[in-house]
Amino acid sequence: MSPTTPPFHPDAFPDERAELYLRGPAGRLECLVDVPEAEEARPATFVICHPHPQHGGTMHNKVVTIMERSMRELGLNTVRFNFRGVGESEGQYDDGYGETDDLFAVTEWVRRTRPDDQLWLGGFSFGSYISLRAAQNLKLGQLVSIAPAVSRFSFADLQHPGCPWLVIQGDEDEVVPFDEVRDWVETVEPAPDFVVMERAGHFFHRRLMDLRGLLKNGVSAQLPERFHDTG
Repeated sequence: MSPTTPPFHPDAFPDERAELYLRGPAGRLECLVDVPEAEEARPATFVICHPHPQHGGTMHNKVVTIMERSMRELGLNTVRFNFRGVGESEGQYDDGYGETDDLFAVTEWVRRTRPDDQLWLGGFSFGSYISLRAAQNLKLGQLVSIAPAVSRFSFADLQHPGCPWLVIQGDEDEVVPFDEVRDWVETVEPAPDFVVMERAGHFFHRRLMDLRGLLKNGVSAQLPERFHDTG
């Protein structure tokens, strides 16, 4: 293995920013791990799901990147990954079913390498559907859904994840109609924390810093104590 080749399915969680590959159900999964500053670190890891693979979605999407940055600045480890068939991840698009299995492969690795951490999940658009699907079978500390694609996938068939849940939606979304997201949120019991960003479209162009603030404020009450605060 050359020095530039990312490690494959490491036995330990990296202690610094790292590219790596995990074993997924359809083959290799390309991942990117980031870690917070030591003095900010908390016992939680945030796994992020990117938007639709067939519409250019990758783990480098700007909304995914701002989610990662926001959570890392709050003291969480973060893990982004490419679904099957995206980037250097192997396999082919599977209409959300295989992608959910990809997410399970990532969360299983996080559970094994960070067993004492809270597991947090987040997703943008298509990724919000995958993360909510997976959340039906995971114990989470927090779920974050940004611009959930309720008009394109069967959100109505899914239950509340049983953890704190933040939903953020722009009121000028040109991909996911705001009214449909609002109507869906009103059917969910118990109701998630629903935050509407005014004058924001689907990709939050020119509003990413505002989104960063909403994310931080929206999850602040659920943050576990920093390691250095607990002694």
